[in-house]
Amino acid sequence: MKTKTSNYDEFAESYSAENESSLLNAFYERPAMIALAGDVAGRRILDAGCGSGPLSAALGAGGAVMTGFDSSPAMLELARRRLGATADLHLADLGKPLPFADSSFDDVVASLVLHYLEDWSAPLTELRRVLKPGGRLILSVNHPTVSLINHPTEDYFALRQYSEDYEFDGEPAVLTFWHRPLHAMMNAFTAAGYRIATVSEPAPSPQTPPELLPPRILNGERTAFLSFIFFVLEAG
Repeated sequence: MKTKTSNYDEFAESYSAENESSLLNAFYERPAMIALAGDVAGRRILDAGCGSGPLSAALGAGGAVMTGFDSSPAMLELARRRLGATADLHLADLGKPLPFADSSFDDVVASLVLHYLEDWSAPLTELRRVLKPGGRLILSVNHPTVSLINHPTEDYFALRQYSEDYEFDGEPAVLTFWHRPLHAMMNAFTAAGYRIATVSEPAPSPQTPPELLPPRILNGERTAFLSFIFFVLEAG
């Protein structure tokens, strides 16, 4: 099978615009990542797959010393516009060795990144290399059980690639992911030398505009929904 990739250079502007105010990004995923990071003042943090830089901007506003990288030149250009010309940003691929010294960072944040990769072993090991001992990898990925809803005829327990159609700020796009079951995720973390400190399935931010919320949350039938799953891992 030929591996497909999600080419963010093709829709960087529209994705970034959607990311600013969408339910899933602005009022669900990003607030959850910021909450899991906690007090970041003075901490050196690597934003792995930084995109156009919204999470770097938020953590930097909290006092973190941010470094970011992405494999998309178009996304990095948007990040420089947001963060400033002197921002510490790098063109790099998480599937390859990273241009950072051992034990360079207190934390790594990987926001909706790993689910684009078939192999997690090498990237997780590389991120642990650049973390200080005891440092944290804070990450979010597609929740594996959503596959049971969106792809009910597929094998939940199989590692498999799939593509989905999206619309970002009115523009069509296709994203290609790798599904893996929950136990495979957790086994990959421990095999790479991490301790699983937190698993989180958060509710949307209390600041979410009501018009963005699903009806079942608005009417009180549900308190949250499944979309992404979040982990805090500690480097051994």
